[in-house]
Amino acid sequence: MTIVRTRYAEVHPGLGDGADPVTTEIIRQGLNAAADQMKQSLIRTAFSPIIYEALDFAVAFYDADMCMLAQAPTLPAFMGTLGFCVREAVEGVGGPAALSPGDVILYNDPYGTGSHPQDAAMVVPIFHDDTLVAYSAIKAHWLDIGGKDPYCTDTVDVHQEGTIFPGVKLYDAGRLVSDVYRMILANSRMPEMVIGDINAMVAGARTGAEALGALVRRHGLDTFRRCVARMYAHGEALVRGWFERLPDGVYEASSVIDSDGVNGTPIPFGVRVVVEGSSVTVDLTDCPDQVGGPVNCPLPSTVAAVRIAVAFLAGAGEQPNEGHFRPLELVTRLGSLFHPVRPAPCFMYGIPSDHAIELIIKALAEAVPESVPAASGGDINALVWWGNREATGEPWADGAPHPVGQGASPSGDGASALMYISESATRFTPAEVWEARNPWRIERLALAEDSGGPGRHRGGLGLDLSFRILEDQYLTSGLARTALEPWGLKGGLAGRPNRLTVEYPDGRTEDFSLKTRIFLPKGAVVHLRTGSGGGYGPPEERDPEAVRADLREGYITPEHAARHYPHAL
Repeated sequence: MTIVRTRYAEVHPGLGDGADPVTTEIIRQGLNAAADQMKQSLIRTAFSPIIYEALDFAVAFYDADMCMLAQAPTLPAFMGTLGFCVREAVEGVGGPAALSPGDVILYNDPYGTGSHPQDAAMVVPIFHDDTLVAYSAIKAHWLDIGGKDPYCTDTVDVHQEGTIFPGVKLYDAGRLVSDVYRMILANSRMPEMVIGDINAMVAGARTGAEALGALVRRHGLDTFRRCVARMYAHGEALVRGWFERLPDGVYEASSVIDSDGVNGTPIPFGVRVVVEGSSVTVDLTDCPDQVGGPVNCPLPSTVAAVRIAVAFLAGAGEQPNEGHFRPLELVTRLGSLFHPVRPAPCFMYGIPSDHAIELIIKALAEAVPESVPAASGGDINALVWWGNREATGEPWADGAPHPVGQGASPSGDGASALMYISESATRFTPAEVWEARNPWRIERLALAEDSGGPGRHRGGLGLDLSFRILEDQYLTSGLARTALEPWGLKGGLAGRPNRLTVEYPDGRTEDFSLKTRIFLPKGAVVHLRTGSGGGYGPPEERDPEAVRADLREGYITPEHAARHYPHAL
């Protein structure tokens, strides 16, 4: 058994000592602004709605040591993995010595990106007076790059999941490498959309590189590096200060994943969080060996899950940098669910990753009960649709996550219909946009009454959506947490799990969780019921006026109130 410890250390101790705090803050905010420029450039030029509408991407800067300088508010699950993408992409082309101004590196190997091949990274090295100073990086979801289906829940090895580019130069010193470009075109079912998105990613990464380069030129490289070191130290001190207030101890939680998408067998696992002084260790070795279906979670996404949980609790609302994560250590077991080895399939890596985020937060509920909410719907409820348009035969595809209810907390009710924390920067596509673009009609889109877990504070509501199918097409359902009810805390009751039901034209119905290529004939109706949040505290302690307000707003029915809150009636 091989145990792997992933930790973050100060690369240049003492470099930030004496750096001017005002200049440091100016540089920090300049980096954040430059990252936002990169984000806006990508949104404005992308071809696919999964990028420009749903915002399924992340952008960030890394210094020459591949430590995170800044990131724009984008997909948290991707941001935690981008450092691995940069490192592996650069190594794939021969290391930093092989880089030149004008290079653009393409990288999408799942074991370096932490996700499926459709989540591809573009990396641009940034030079100042011939010195490599940083990297700009974008990771975004492509509609299709080969694989057995545009979106898969039943792969049995990584080679079924898409074409892999293990670190190749798309641009070499500013010159397009046409062979690589043509390979991308040849391996996509929707090449025009994918190439449009690739060009947008290149433009975005170059925009970010220019903005960061201007910041270095303005302040000088020496000042820039010293202020960055001080910036990292501030982030580290912030997180250490939060953990220092916690009682030292070992905190544990366990749960069960529905299945691996292939074998249908539930997958139990546990998490162990050790707080010692200002440091925290997250141990995920209490999990099964890597499984036969695609829910294995490569190390970069396991790291991202830990980072998201800690930023959620201890980040104080700041845009994080590498310093915020120095107090962390992650312990994994090579060949396991949270540290698989090639060629284990990992297309649905986000299922265990998302589950781990909630378990880490749950484990710390004992240590900081005033800061920890009950469980949410716990999944992004990904649906991916595709087919050929009836009138023209033109291929089309679309996909999106869907909001869930959030868990109630000691301070109030859970929020209704928000994206799960790992997808919290994505947007929910308006029904009008969906209907204009795709062969569906939205027949119901509403907060789901009675869905929030009862408690002193009520869990947030999930959504009820119904899609009427106007042309024959296919659907891949990426739903998880369909069997496990979102847990309540301190006497609060559970919320409802996620559910997908297809109602066929002949009247029969069928439920799905993880399922690839569901054929939807014209006239079928797809009913999506997203999960809700768990309650906090005993329901009999809920303020009667809050119960009456829920009745007035239609959040609960009189029957639900009578069953769970009779004291308020």
